[in-house]
Amino acid sequence: MTLNTFKRHVRESMKSLGRNGWMTFASASAVTVTLLLVGVFFVVMFNINHFAKKVENDVEIRVHIELTADSRQKDALRRQIEAIPNVKEVRYSSKDEELKRLIKSMGEEGSSFRLFEQDNPLSDVYVVKAAHPQDTVKIAKQIETLPFVHKVNYGQGTVEKLFDALKVARNVGLVLILGLLFTAMFLISNTIKITIFARRREIEIMRLVGATNGFIRWPFFLEGLWLGMLGALFPIAALSIVYYNVYQVYEQWVSLPFFELLPFSPFMWQLSGLLLVIGAGIGVWGSVMSVRKFLKV
Repeated sequence: MTLNTFKRHVRESMKSLGRNGWMTFASASAVTVTLLLVGVFFVVMFNINHFAKKVENDVEIRVHIELTADSRQKDALRRQIEAIPNVKEVRYSSKDEELKRLIKSMGEEGSSFRLFEQDNPLSDVYVVKAAHPQDTVKIAKQIETLPFVHKVNYGQGTVEKLFDALKVARNVGLVLILGLLFTAMFLISNTIKITIFARRREIEIMRLVGATNGFIRWPFFLEGLWLGMLGALFPIAALSIVYYNVYQVYEQWVSLPFFELLPFSPFMWQLSGLLLVIGAGIGVWGSVMSVRKFLKV
């Protein structure tokens, strides 16, 4: 295809959008509605995934060392822990640091534990983080078997349930988004089929004068591209405005310590680009499928 031919296809596709105003509006509206739903699910799922990653990264294993262990034995234990596969970090916390942590975590009631500052009964601790949070339980069970380990805490029972719940939430979200995308493709394909059916006479004339299949397809291909991108503009604008305001209100008035929203930038820029690509892809797919299967061009 020459550059002049491509320019001609671009001009024809643009003119066609104007000539078929109502069908253009119907097709773009179908893209808009479906992408708005997809965009809302993306916003929810990306924030849930952000929360899930933050929770997973906060999971740590606290290895309480036997009180009888000397410095040489503690160093040997550390090397053994570091040698376990998928251990990312091992940090030492002395019993004095553990007491300060306990006092701070208890708030006002923690002052009563200051009595133990002179005779601290707590153990020194190794704080272990896994390279992959899902390996936490497996690593903890291996550490329990090592010598001079008094106790291992990693939120037993709760951590397993948490990981299972996060996995289910991610999988359900993925299925819902894929279902919405397939629904969008179906709706847009049918809308474009109606558009093409209304212009079947135009296509018949093009075939009679010797136009090749590719020559006929290209304007529809480009129309689908413009329709998809046009239909993505409103969802992008609407989601950007709403998310910006929600983010500002949340940061100023709510701001829960255990849950933070993804920052407006770069999140919304990335989501806008994603919706634009999805809209263009759905529009092109709908046009190609309709021309090939419906018109048998």
